[in-house]
Amino acid sequence: MRRSARRRKTVSAFWEGGTAVVAIPARFTKAQEEHWVSRMVERLQRDDARRRGPRSDADLAARAAELSREYLGGKAEPASVRWVSNQSTRWGSCTPGERSIRLSHQLQGMPQWVVDYVLVHELAHLLVSGHTPRFWALVDRYPRMAEAKAFLAGVSFAASRGLTPEGPPA
Repeated sequence: MRRSARRRKTVSAFWEGGTAVVAIPARFTKAQEEHWVSRMVERLQRDDARRRGPRSDADLAARAAELSREYLGGKAEPASVRWVSNQSTRWGSCTPGERSIRLSHQLQGMPQWVVDYVLVHELAHLLVSGHTPRFWALVDRYPRMAEAKAFLAGVSFAASRGLTPEGPPA
């Protein structure tokens, strides 16, 4: 916790060397300090967990079940959902006959709403094969579909030109 004489009203929290730091106005009482430190550390941890997204195959399967319930009426029921490292040209794939969904490990670290879009896309394939209008009507139930598709298109575009988060190739 850091008190700041310059800070008047706002409270902020951030990670610094693996430690949560909460910055508060110097005039806050001990009770206000306790309230805000507790609230902001909880928010940091929640945001961290959301940003990391599902890490294990079990987490991924649980997330797929949630998304199926929320956007597909619970009708898409995969037998397995897992991360794979041998998929470099597709973000996800589905084998309806086996009811299996595989997501590329390259999605790990991307925003959760992007991973969710890919999951909804693959879940919809359990209900409709091919990319028919009926299929897209199901996928379109996911509110951030267009944004996620654009995000993935941008990632693909950058990768095809050798661009990395660090900048253009040397």
